Amino acid sequence: MSSHGHRSIVVEGGAMRGIFAAGVLDGFMREAFKPFDFAIGVSSGSTNLIGYLTGDYQRSYRILTELAQSKHFIDPIRGMLGGHLCDVEWLWRTSYDTIELHLERYLQQRIPLYAVTTRVEDGAPCYIEVTEQNLHQLFPASCAIPIAFRDFPEVDGVAMTDGGVADSIPVVKAYEMGAREITVVLSRAEGYRKTGSRTLGFTRRLLSHYPKLCDAIEARAERYNATIDFINSPPSDCTIHVIAPPKDMPVGRFTRQRERLEVGYNAGLRAAFEHIDKLSGAQPIARQPETLAQ
Repeated sequence: MSSHGHRSIVVEGGAMRGIFAAGVLDGFMREAFKPFDFAIGVSSGSTNLIGYLTGDYQRSYRILTELAQSKHFIDPIRGMLGGHLCDVEWLWRTSYDTIELHLERYLQQRIPLYAVTTRVEDGAPCYIEVTEQNLHQLFPASCAIPIAFRDFPEVDGVAMTDGGVADSIPVVKAYEMGAREITVVLSRAEGYRKTGSRTLGFTRRLLSHYPKLCDAIEARAERYNATIDFINSPPSDCTIHVIAPPKDMPVGRFTRQRERLEVGYNAGLRAAFEHIDKLSGAQPIARQPETLAQ
């Protein structure tokens, strides 16, 4: 994969925590801020980014506050009975069919989006450029949380799962691809460190046919924390801008209460405006109140 220039944006996943990134990217759209050469998204970070790159303001907000409220998407009882706890395939297809996505704008502009998936066979990360041909395979695959989504979606015949398993915050990949100024949008507050999963034995039993994938799940916390170290101490030729939610953001992975999601979204909007003001070196600009969600 070749270098695409010097500035990139990387957006972490986190299911419903993605409401913060939705706010950040809507804030960027409001300010016509798009100084990037390429973008990399993981899980919900990839679907947030496609809406940003197509210029579809509040599309991700609507997906998370309207469609994601449906039992078709999250259903704990269905999950306990052996079905999908979290049906990402349904959410992608329904959002594509019902909330306009101006894909031609993405295809015409020059900022490629790479969605991260994890290859089931060996647990390795894959960074796949989103195209008109692969998007209906790629986005569900990047978002398919193991066990919560019972299938392994295929991309070009290769079984994949949630990109966050292999590379939750692909800043090192962005650096390897030539980025020397990286804007990273996190879904956890600054200072967060991942701890090992307590449910690993259960996971290994359920996924016993996929030992390499289980190894990747087991190594996830260590890899995540190494990435945080890279962000905190990047190479001398690299600048990393971190946009992270506040510590008290009341949104978890499966939060669906509308009021909490509004808080997360507005925190993202504010963070975007603060970031742009800081970069410009100007005094913060007075903007309309944050209760912007329609």
